[in-house]
Amino acid sequence: MTMESLKDSNLVAERDLKAQQSSSKTLQGKVAIVSGSSSGIGKAIATELSYRGASVVLNYPFSRLKDEGETVASNLPGQAIAVCADMGSTTGPAALVEAAIATYGRIDIVVNNAALAVNKPFEEQTLEDWDLLVNINARGTFLLTQAVLPHLTSPGGRIVNICSASSRAAPPMQTIYAGTKGMVDSFTRVWAKELPPKYGCTVNSVSPGPTRTEGFAAAGEDVMKILQPTIDAIPVAARMAESSEIAYAVAFLCEERARWINGLHMHANGGLFVD
Repeated sequence: MTMESLKDSNLVAERDLKAQQSSSKTLQGKVAIVSGSSSGIGKAIATELSYRGASVVLNYPFSRLKDEGETVASNLPGQAIAVCADMGSTTGPAALVEAAIATYGRIDIVVNNAALAVNKPFEEQTLEDWDLLVNINARGTFLLTQAVLPHLTSPGGRIVNICSASSRAAPPMQTIYAGTKGMVDSFTRVWAKELPPKYGCTVNSVSPGPTRTEGFAAAGEDVMKILQPTIDAIPVAARMAESSEIAYAVAFLCEERARWINGLHMHANGGLFVD
C-alpha cells in the first residue's frame, strides 16, 4: 500500500473503533460463534458483535495459539470464551459447538469465517493444497453449520458465511481457493432455501476483497506488488478494506431488523466485483 492509502486506512480504522465503542447493545443476550477468530477478519467480527452486546465464542485452531485466543477474548468488551478447535478436522466443528453450549446453553449466530488461501499457478497446486483448503474452507463450513443447527435459536437464528470476491471474480493462481469459496457461495444459496422453513433462521454470505489483516501484512513486498493493481482498481478507494468494514457488514445481517434478508451474497469489496 502507498503511504497515502495507508494513512487513509488508519483514519478509517480509528473512526470505526469510535463507532463500535458507541454502539447500542442491539445484540444483547445473543450468543455468537465465530470460527477462525483469533486474528484478522474473524477477530474483527467477534469484536463488532461483542460491542453490540453479544456473548462471543472465539475460535483458534491449535493449542500453540492459546495465548493469542485468550488475549483476544479478554480484550473484548463483553462476555467471551476462546476455544481450541481445528475447523479443518472432522471433530473440531462439533467440539466448538459443544463448548458454546456448555458455557452459554444456546447459539443465536454462527459466522463461518475460518479459511486459508494458497496462491500458486494452477500447474503448481498440489493435492496437499487441495486437502488443506477444501477441508478448512468448505468442509469446515459444512460441518460447523450441521453441528449448530440442533441448538440454533428458532425463530431468529443467523448463519453468515464468509465467502470471497474470488468465488465469482476468477482471479489467477487461486484455482483451489476460489473453488472452495464457490462451494461456500453455493452452500449459502441452497441453505437459504432449505433451512429457514425448518429452523426459523436466515442464511447469508459476505464477500470481502483485499483486506488489511495480519496475513496480508506478513505476505511480503512481492505479493503486494502483484496485488497492487487490483487494489488500485477498487472504485470506492484505492486501498485495502479494513477488517472492521467487513465486520460491520456481517453484524448488519445478524441484527433483528435484518430478519427479511435471506440468501444474500453481500459484496463488501468497494465495488471491486459487481454482480
